[in-house]
Amino acid sequence: MLENMSDKYTIKKYKDGQFLDVEDVIVNEFPLTIYVNDIEFATMVCTPTHFEEMVVGFLASEGVIRSYNDIHSLSIDESRGYAYVMLKVSMTTNQEYYSKRFIGSCCGKSRQFYFHNDARTAKTSMSNTTISATQSIALMNQMQNSSQVFLETGGVHNAALCSHDEMIAVRTDIGRHNALDKLYGYSILNRLPVRNKIIVFSGRISSEVLLKAAKIGVGIVLSKSAPTDLAIKLAKDLNITAVGFIRGKSFNVYSCPERIID
Repeated sequence: MLENMSDKYTIKKYKDGQFLDVEDVIVNEFPLTIYVNDIEFATMVCTPTHFEEMVVGFLASEGVIRSYNDIHSLSIDESRGYAYVMLKVSMTTNQEYYSKRFIGSCCGKSRQFYFHNDARTAKTSMSNTTISATQSIALMNQMQNSSQVFLETGGVHNAALCSHDEMIAVRTDIGRHNALDKLYGYSILNRLPVRNKIIVFSGRISSEVLLKAAKIGVGIVLSKSAPTDLAIKLAKDLNITAVGFIRGKSFNVYSCPERIID
C-alpha cells in the first residue's frame, strides 16, 4: 500500500506585502480504475491508502456485492493504478442500472430520487443507539484531531466509525464518498455489526452522503458541516439521525432527535 498521503513542495507565499519561499505540505491524489469481471467499472480519484477497503465498500454501496463472500478474487496493481475484482456470479452489464433514476411509488416522499441501486441497498435504520450531546462533540473533536494529514494540509475529509463513546476506525480521503466507502469496506472485511454504530464526518451531509450512511447501516450521522434539504428528507424517510454544524459546544439536530440525549 502507498503510505505517503502527502508530499512537501516549495511554493511562493505572499504575506505582508512580500513573496516568500516556503515549504508547504500538499495532499496526494491518485486515480484507481476498478475492473469487475474484466469490465472497466469505475475510476476513483482518491487518497492512496486502504485500497481494498475502498473497493469493497464502493462495490457494496453500488449494489454490485452484498458481502465479501460474493468476491472470488481481488487484487490491486498500485504501480499501474488498477484494481481487479472477479465475482463469483456475473454482474449485470446494463450500466444504466447503476445510474438511472428510480421513480418510486411512495407518494412524493424523497425516495423517489433514488437511483435503481440506491433503492435496493439503502436501509431504513432500526438502530436503538443513543448518544449524549457531550459525547457527540467529543467524538467530533477526537476525529479531527486524530488526522495528521488534515492538520498538515487541510485538503482531506475525515470519517470515523464509532460507538457512542469511542472511535473504532478513522479513514481519510480527498473524496468524502471515498472516506465513507473505506469505512464500509472496513466493516465488511472485519464482519463488524454496524446497526448500533455512529458515523462522524467532517464534510457536508449531502443526499449522497446520507445514502452512503444508510447503505452502511448506521442510525446516527454526526457532521461538522451543513446538510442539504434532500439529505434531511431522506434522513427522516430512513429513520436516520442527522446532526450538523458540530462546532465548539453547539450543534443542530435535523432529523430523529430522540437519539440525541442530554
